Amino acid sequence: MKFAILGKPFAEDAAPAIQALLDDLAARQAEVRIVESFRTYLDNTLRLPANTTSFRRGDSLRGTNFVLSIGGDGTLLDTVTYVGALQIPILGIHTGRLGFLATVTPEGIGPAIDALYKGHFVFDDRSLIRVDTDPDVFGGLNFGLNEFSILKGDSASMIAVHTYIDGEYLNSYWADGLVVATPTGSTGYSLSCGGPVLVPQTNNFIIAPVCPHNLNVRPLVVSNQSVLSFEIEGRSSNYMLSLDSRSISVDANVQMAVRRESFCARLVKLNHVNFLSTLRSKLNWGLDRRNPSSVPG
Repeated sequence: MKFAILGKPFAEDAAPAIQALLDDLAARQAEVRIVESFRTYLDNTLRLPANTTSFRRGDSLRGTNFVLSIGGDGTLLDTVTYVGALQIPILGIHTGRLGFLATVTPEGIGPAIDALYKGHFVFDDRSLIRVDTDPDVFGGLNFGLNEFSILKGDSASMIAVHTYIDGEYLNSYWADGLVVATPTGSTGYSLSCGGPVLVPQTNNFIIAPVCPHNLNVRPLVVSNQSVLSFEIEGRSSNYMLSLDSRSISVDANVQMAVRRESFCARLVKLNHVNFLSTLRSKLNWGLDRRNPSSVPG
């Protein structure tokens, strides 16, 4: 079996579990490729099996059976950009903070790898958001799992985001910015803007203003079969575009359109994990200390 591994530096207490993962894959005679920057870190931290190789962004992962993302949710978002349209299944191993998407704990790595070999898992396909800009500002990596954001730059002044759905005018948001989130991203930035939580397989986008000045606007759920477009107005000639964790400053002349990407992110879901249990355990959904039955367990 062929594995690709991406990751970020981890806490010292996670090192034994990561070493056990590498040893387990070596014992199973798996073919292992590690992204170059993470391999350099592992070389100075752990004992790498002799048969591991490295890869860089842009190298094809075609033929890989599984991609292991070691870190937090941000690492998994970055991993999605390496996989792209290949839709190779991604298993998120949580060594970060929240672990909403990366659900496998260091203690659970061994059973998780065993589950992959035995086929005791299902695929959890997540829709992606695509942003087309003229000129291209994201260097070809114009898709994301969580959200696309338009934000004011270093000016203290608000911006006006004139928003259109399939060419029809929706509204002008006077705000610090605007977030367009996928169902997966509904538990991220959009949630902090007052947006609703959507279950992953919902075929929608959320349009949520960031700190709106007009109080009569609220987050809006629209079909992800729609094409959203925007015009920006403000005192500054520059503003920020963000796609998941990638941000860039652009001028107001950039044209942009948002739609659902034609491919998806294929996450590995183990049998004991589901979105609702993660919602309760990670975000304390419905938690009420007065009611013991509401406490996640």
